[in-house]
Amino acid sequence: MTKRSISLNCDMGESFGHWVMGNDAQVMPHIDMASIACGFHASDPQIMSKTVQLALSNDVQIGAHPSYPDRQGFGRRSIPMSADEVTNMLIYQIGALNGLCESHNAELRYVKPHGALYNDMQTHLTVFEAVLDAVSSFDLPLMTLAITDNQPLLDLADRYDVPLLFEAFADRRYQVNGQLASRSNSDAVLTSPDDILSQVQQIALYGKVRTIDGFMIPLEVDTICVHGDNPQSISVIKQIKQLLAKEGALL
Repeated sequence: MTKRSISLNCDMGESFGHWVMGNDAQVMPHIDMASIACGFHASDPQIMSKTVQLALSNDVQIGAHPSYPDRQGFGRRSIPMSADEVTNMLIYQIGALNGLCESHNAELRYVKPHGALYNDMQTHLTVFEAVLDAVSSFDLPLMTLAITDNQPLLDLADRYDVPLLFEAFADRRYQVNGQLASRSNSDAVLTSPDDILSQVQQIALYGKVRTIDGFMIPLEVDTICVHGDNPQSISVIKQIKQLLAKEGALL
């Protein structure tokens, strides 16, 4: 049995103007890392600033959560871009959040791309390298999906001197290669609290996860992503934190 020290992260600051998404104030006390949207798929300067302050008041690490410029699709649509366009787009977004962090005497601690950009960098090394190029400008770690063979990503990240934080998802099903099952699959998202807790326990204690086809694959992670979109999910986050603390796996 392998116990790993694991943090909990959550995507935050995804409201926009008067439109509210998520339950940031209720979730923030129960997580370790807040990935804050940077305006291209959600959020705006006011929301970003308020979310930075909320993270500070709860002693939560702040990360940038940039995306493709796709508000209508919530950043879940892949947009063809050159490597330079991806790099500059990310520098723009990360720089905006970094500036707001500095205005509150806060520190930006990592970068986690959102949605389609996150998925594209897993499957296209040219996109991954463009992301690394941007992140290296800020001397920050990059959060990326833990898969069965992380070595190619580690080798490329070493060239840019960017540390990687490997992430798993509490409520997403997996394919045999460690990639997430497509949301087009009706079973792609776990909804039962018992199933979510079981998956977290497998990952944290045994370094394994059961795939959508029923296979067990190795998965070594640094952080687990949780979602707090409704009261039930907030309750599950509390249970996940209690489970990891009980098992000595919480960072």
